[in-house]
Amino acid sequence: MAAATASAAPSNRTGRRNGQGPGVDDDNLVFETSPGVEAISSFDQMGIKDDLLRGIYQYGFEKPSAIQQRAVLPIIKGRDVIAQAQSGTGKTSMIALTVCQMVDTSTREVQALILSPTRELASQTEKVILAVGDFINIQAHACIGGKSVGEDIRKLEYGVHVVSGTPGRVCDMIKRRTLRTRAIKLLILDESDEMLSRGFKDQIYDVYRYLPPELQVVLISATLPHDILEITSKFMTDPVRILVKRDELTLEGIKQFFVAVEREEWKFDTLCDLYDTLTITQAVIFCNTKRKVSLVINYDLPNNRELYIHRIGRSGRFGRKGVAINFVRSDDIRILRDIEQYYSTQIDEMPMNVADLI
Repeated sequence: MAAATASAAPSNRTGRRNGQGPGVDDDNLVFETSPGVEAISSFDQMGIKDDLLRGIYQYGFEKPSAIQQRAVLPIIKGRDVIAQAQSGTGKTSMIALTVCQMVDTSTREVQALILSPTRELASQTEKVILAVGDFINIQAHACIGGKSVGEDIRKLEYGVHVVSGTPGRVCDMIKRRTLRTRAIKLLILDESDEMLSRGFKDQIYDVYRYLPPELQVVLISATLPHDILEITSKFMTDPVRILVKRDELTLEGIKQFFVAVEREEWKFDTLCDLYDTLTITQAVIFCNTKRKVSLVINYDLPNNRELYIHRIGRSGRFGRKGVAINFVRSDDIRILRDIEQYYSTQIDEMPMNVADLI
């Protein structure tokens, strides 16, 4: 087994500090997208591998979100990137897409490392990588606390292309020399401000010391406090800056209901009953896909809550109204309530007179 290289942080990475002079206050940086960053409105125009495109479309994505339009190409081209982006802007799928495009699946070594502040986010990132990379045989593993160390060791010894993890467990695996770092060419720090606020700074620096000198770094953060600027100055070389606001989608004016369905196999009968009850001229039925029309039926709840607004949300400036109906089994109620809380919205049980509402 090759030992990890425990060198000091490479001195040849001379990233410029992006916080000099006007534009910086005590809490945050007034941040603008770098000149020359283009928005590419179609996945087909990004030079993505055909089998990866198949995975993207199978997962239900049709058009890149704002962050995907701007950040995918610079990352694929090997540039260091700072993206200021909130949850709900498509950053997890952007990470998955770029990682799947960049790794060489013919060699079973870790080539991309993604650090996240929570176990849930690290696991979610792993799941999206495996989903969009379905046709390219990508091997990914979530290295997180609370899971068996033995399982981590087994998976890493077997060999994976991508590790998505929390700093503590990743650091531990590197120091055990189970997570070999020699082939890592891409480091992604997701929700960096959250990681720093949770006290992961020392572990992030620790991990960085073990990584090869010619390393590409992508940093994603909702805010840019001075700790982030310190990381950019130490870790990054001439980074491309990208500012992405939340997608202009809203749930305002959309009545949302759920229908309790006891068993998975009863969903189809429920759907047929619904068609008998309602006069439906146009509907999209989601089995984990994504579109917009006047009636949206979520046959399955989406894989993650951020997809919910992309399925049923309306672009607020058009002021259109609509109806969304979610089929939920008993074990989906928790997910439904999580969606309600996340969007500060209300999803009621579907009334008998739903036809009058469409």
